[in-house]
Amino acid sequence: MQSRSRFWIIGALCLPLMLLGACSNQTDAEGDARAEAQPARVSVMTIRPEAVTVYDELPGRVSAFRTAEIRPQVSGIIQGKLFEEGSVVAAGTALFQIDPAPFAAEADAAAAVLARAEAELMNARSKFERAELLAARKVTSDEAFSNATATLAQAKASVAEAKANLARRKLELSNATIRSPISGIIGQSFMSEGGLASTSATSPLAVVQQIDQVYVDVRQSSMSLEQLQDAAPDKGTADPGELPVMIRTITGKPYAHAGRVLFSDISVDNATGSLGIRILVPNPEGHLLPGMFIRAMVPREIYDAALMVPQEAVIRDLAGRPQLIVIAEDRTGDRRGVELGPLVDGKYLVKSGLAAGDTIVVLGQERVQAGQPLEMSSPQASPRTQS
Repeated sequence: MQSRSRFWIIGALCLPLMLLGACSNQTDAEGDARAEAQPARVSVMTIRPEAVTVYDELPGRVSAFRTAEIRPQVSGIIQGKLFEEGSVVAAGTALFQIDPAPFAAEADAAAAVLARAEAELMNARSKFERAELLAARKVTSDEAFSNATATLAQAKASVAEAKANLARRKLELSNATIRSPISGIIGQSFMSEGGLASTSATSPLAVVQQIDQVYVDVRQSSMSLEQLQDAAPDKGTADPGELPVMIRTITGKPYAHAGRVLFSDISVDNATGSLGIRILVPNPEGHLLPGMFIRAMVPREIYDAALMVPQEAVIRDLAGRPQLIVIAEDRTGDRRGVELGPLVDGKYLVKSGLAAGDTIVVLGQERVQAGQPLEMSSPQASPRTQS
């Protein structure tokens, strides 16, 4: 009797626990069902074709548009330096003055020689005219007439020689004032007053550089150049050199003015497979200085209708292959493998696996499950880092 009573007591105590467990399991199942039915919130965007130019970022060095070494054309003692180092000089500006006295004396002597030669010419012409008149009257010999003719010719030659000598002496006198052949910025002076300027000196007196526009010399792979030449006609550009070249400082700061390709070498370096390219860059503010290292964004590929996706939209499978989540017609997400091209301004160029008009998930990929409906919104614009 006691055993039966104990059995009923234990049963009465276990019954509430069993009922409570059943209710708990039912609640969990209902919660899971509600979770499965709730849409996942994601940010999406629709892919539209866009024109894209892919650049090679190449290191290069700046050189002056024009460089003139100031050298004397006559030798002599420098009387004065007529410029301020580091200043802007115009073409024809006097820079150095060599003592002109010796050259002025030589010019005066040459002028005197010319005057004597002209006087002798006048005398020879008078004798020739007299001999010519007598020869016409047959009252003089042929030899006398020939001598008068020869004397006149010699006098004319002497005048021509004297004129040439005077012109040379005047040129030397003019060259005693050394002038800048170009406009630009003049640097350090390597000769001061009292120094001997010599035409045989190995070093210049100063250097003038024109930098209102500058050259940038870089090296690009021959394969990249071939891709550019193949792509340019599709864009309607006959000459790849017409495409702008963006410039950045060595720290990555964008430069205000774009350059253009002037020419490329006609031979490829055997060791590197690259060829030299010269770029002309406007430099009105003078921020680019000769010898400075910069980075040039040289065009490599041109696309008229590229499919670009944000970098954050790309996910990877376990093997590291790139994928995108594409929105299906039933508003669910479908993982799709894609082939990626270069990264341009924070966006990947998709070469295959995606079509224009496809809608992809940009943010919230981790919330997407197979067959789960999605609650979609447009992503908020955020600033991107140039790459």
